[in-house]
Parts: sequence; C-alpha cells; structure tokens
Amino acid sequence: MGKSLIEAVMSAEPDLGLGAATVKAGDPSLGLDAGLLASGRKAGVRTVDSLAGCAGDFDVLIDFTSPAALAGHAEFCRAHRKALVLGTTGLGPEHHELLAACAEAAPVLHAPNMSLGVNLSLQLLRQAGAALGEGFDVEIIEAHHRHKKDAPSGTALAMGRAVAETRGQNLADCAIYGRRGISGERDRNTIGFASVRGGDIVGEHTVIFAGPGERLEISHKAGNRATFANGALRAARWLAGKPPKLYTMPDVLTPANAGLASCPSWRL
Repeated sequence: MGKSLIEAVMSAEPDLGLGAATVKAGDPSLGLDAGLLASGRKAGVRTVDSLAGCAGDFDVLIDFTSPAALAGHAEFCRAHRKALVLGTTGLGPEHHELLAACAEAAPVLHAPNMSLGVNLSLQLLRQAGAALGEGFDVEIIEAHHRHKKDAPSGTALAMGRAVAETRGQNLADCAIYGRRGISGERDRNTIGFASVRGGDIVGEHTVIFAGPGERLEISHKAGNRATFANGALRAARWLAGKPPKLYTMPDVLTPANAGLASCPSWRL
C-alpha cells in the first residue's frame, strides 16, 4: 500500500508532492529513494525509520501501517499540528482514543476503506437497511489476500455497522462471525460475517439482504490498490488546512465537497 501511495503522489497534479516516507527500523529499503522503490522513478526523498526529523518536510501524513504504529504517528501529528489521513484497520478502543486526542490539535480523517466506491456503498447500505428492515436476513462476505492479518476486514465491519444502525441495533450485540456444526435456525436479528483469505485478492465485499422470494446484493470489488491510494489523496486534498476535528470519508463525499479543487501545494 505504501508503494501504491508513493506512486499515486508522484503521478498526481502539481498541487501534491512527496515530502517524507517511512519504513520499519532495520528494513532493507531504509535510506533508499522512495520513488525508486515504488515506481522506478527517483523522487528525491529517502526513506527514514522515524518521523522525528521530518516535521518541516510534510503537511499531511497518510498512514496505512498498523495499529502498533498509530500511537507514535498520532502523537507526532498532535504535537506538530499535522493533518492525519488514516487508513489502518484493526483498531481497538485505545486507538480511537488516540485519534480523538490528536483531533483536538490537528485535523484527522479515519476511514477503514479509502475507496470512493466503498464509501458510496455504505450510503446505499444505510438506505437498503432502512427500507428492508428486519424482514430481510443480512450476511456479509469479504475476501482478501493471504497476508491480511485482521478478520473480518475493517470495511466489512463498517458495512455491518451501517446496516445495524438503520435497524436500531448495536453491531457488537448482533454480529455472528462464522458458523460451524449444528448452529440451529438463523436468528433474523443477527448480521452474519464470513471471511475468505487467499492469493492476491485486493479486496471484495458483498452484503446480502435475503428476504422471502427475493435477494438484494450490494457488492464492491477492488481491482488494484491504486483505488485506495487515489481515495486517500482525495481525502488529503480535502483535509489539508481544515480545523482540528475528527472527520470521515462521507465528509469528503458530500455534494458540496464533491469537486476536486486543488489545494496550495501540500506535501505528503
């Protein structure tokens, strides 16, 4: 994902530029030109293993790393008042507390999926959940590559929450994560999840509304990671210069914000 982001920045309009790029301590790519690692073209920015010396090098931090790295990144953005676009999934309550603290000093946008199509799907799911109600059973199937560490995916959980909220439910109380053996008849108040892991599947999500005599399916399939990278850049453009607050992708996609107006040369 990091390589996709760097390539997207290097191919973007002149209003965006690469200011810094981080890797894990001890990574073989440490100190190399980030552009050569991503696209074979020099970016003039060498990778570092810490943001400590980069405060003057960028305006917006795009983070697709891991929950373990979030504490340091959020604290850096809070201390230096840098905008933060976060696409990391698998977050727990403690991570959301870090984001809330960071958002008191800097603009923060978190989304479990930066794809524009996925975020539009969430809106469609809310409409479908409200219209169909509890008369339809809801099952969510998601598939990702073999290296993905969390399950269900953050996107699948966001889709489940979108449907649950329209039905007046708390997802934590109604979610079923897989079935095995004699599980009994389905409780129609539940929302089921199934996760597939294999190969190089980028990301596929399908929400099934199964009712008497008919079935509605809302699906999204990502063909490559550029989908998420381009969505993250759009979020970064929109977030740059915003007041401190915790934002979401629907804020970016509201009709009033739907344009792609350039921002004044922000560095990422």
